[in-house]
Amino acid sequence: MPDPIHLISLGAGVQSSTLALMAAKGEVGPMPKAAIFADTQAEPESVYKWLDWLETQLPFPVYRVTAGSLTAEQLRTRVSKNTGNIYVKTMIPAYVLKAEGGKGLLGRKCTADFKVKVILKKARELGGVRRGSKEINVVQWIGISLDEVHRMKPSRERWAKNIFPLIDREMTRQDCLSWMQRNGYPQPPRSACVYCPFHSDHEWKRLRNNEPEEWAKAVKFDYDLREVLKQQTGTAVLRGTAYLHSSCKPLDQVELGSVPDKNQLSLFGNECEGLCGV
Repeated sequence: MPDPIHLISLGAGVQSSTLALMAAKGEVGPMPKAAIFADTQAEPESVYKWLDWLETQLPFPVYRVTAGSLTAEQLRTRVSKNTGNIYVKTMIPAYVLKAEGGKGLLGRKCTADFKVKVILKKARELGGVRRGSKEINVVQWIGISLDEVHRMKPSRERWAKNIFPLIDREMTRQDCLSWMQRNGYPQPPRSACVYCPFHSDHEWKRLRNNEPEEWAKAVKFDYDLREVLKQQTGTAVLRGTAYLHSSCKPLDQVELGSVPDKNQLSLFGNECEGLCGV
């Protein structure tokens, strides 16, 4: 049985970028065979520009894999073959202001369908994993830092093992930023879809002030999501109104920072496999 291959799950944010560059410099090993970036096609342009640069710094390939456009999938209406009702698959965990009062969250499949599945598919291919294999063929490096230790999760696949090198080295997110600075690298962007409901107010403001084109996309998506959900019929009708911001107001009408900022990382805590935001 050959040794398992090592792969980095690359979110192209602070932590996973630091991990990839540490591997490139031989500070953590063994040298990965490759890194895999799952593209939802909804990251801000700053992330794609960063990834273009990062690829030039690494001695191993970066595979960009995608399940298609998360935006298009979330805004697509479907018709039930059984009832003829119109429905929309809920992909992102948008906030819902319920008709009877109170708030809730839509169901979430974005991480599982647009990150986990496509990364595992590529990892299976690169590792030459046979159907039904119970041997560890792939060691997957996850860029979770010590301050996010609650996000650690084992692999659900018998042929894969998740490891967390930053946690093993007791490195926090700030430690990652410091390492980047010491080594003369620029600061990575935060990696998350432009319209992720788990953005903190700080991140929403950063997007609005520093990346106005991406902010405009988020504002448009916020309105488009409400409009498409209104088209649902029958049992699919949403008894409430969906919003990207926890205040349950249209994004461009929210006074950002007017309420105590929610902790983005704590909301990411239950995120599937810990692959978002790193």
